[in-house]
Amino acid sequence: MADSVPPAGAAVAAEDAAVAGAIRRYEERLAKDPTSLAFAPLADLYRKAGRTREAIRLCRDGLGRFPHYNTARLILAKALLDTGDPEGALAEVKAALEKSSRDAEAHRLASEVHRRAGRLDQALAHLRQAVKLDPGDRESRALLEVLGGGGEAPEGSSLERLMADDTFATVSFGTACLEQGLADEAAQVFLRILRKDARNERARAGLEEALRAKIQRRKGP
Repeated sequence: MADSVPPAGAAVAAEDAAVAGAIRRYEERLAKDPTSLAFAPLADLYRKAGRTREAIRLCRDGLGRFPHYNTARLILAKALLDTGDPEGALAEVKAALEKSSRDAEAHRLASEVHRRAGRLDQALAHLRQAVKLDPGDRESRALLEVLGGGGEAPEGSSLERLMADDTFATVSFGTACLEQGLADEAAQVFLRILRKDARNERARAGLEEALRAKIQRRKGP
């Protein structure tokens, strides 16, 4: 009997084709009207397609004409973060928040930038604000659940005793937790390390991996 489920490669190819088609449509729209706001969704598509430098250029050009267009500014911030320029991204996010302090997406992005830099208190503050402004944002609520743990073992965890002190607060133990599918426990191990050493790059990378695993688990396959 034929398999009714399309292979993963076919799904990826279809998604790539859809993105390419959307890019063409926005490029045509922008070619017809260079002053159109279509530059923002086009830049976001460029970013998602890995054309990050083009996304940055397009956003900067567009913001030169529409400096108060916060959506474009946040797309620029995401593109800068993708290129490894977190401080440049943070500057754009701060500019967006100066114009609209109640922008939940800006707070979410500010939280991510601070978190990746190891500034956990600032990350937590922005994440709390994002959840307050958008209570239906499940992903932010899941992240808040982790970051608000303060490096303590999740209640009821089988590793609660092991994590009672700093003996197991090591990158190796956090990595082992990840390998066993214990994303919440791993995240708390890495958080505890970062509370002591915010510049520990291995712990920062481990935390990001643990958070991705938790969010993916929430979304399902």
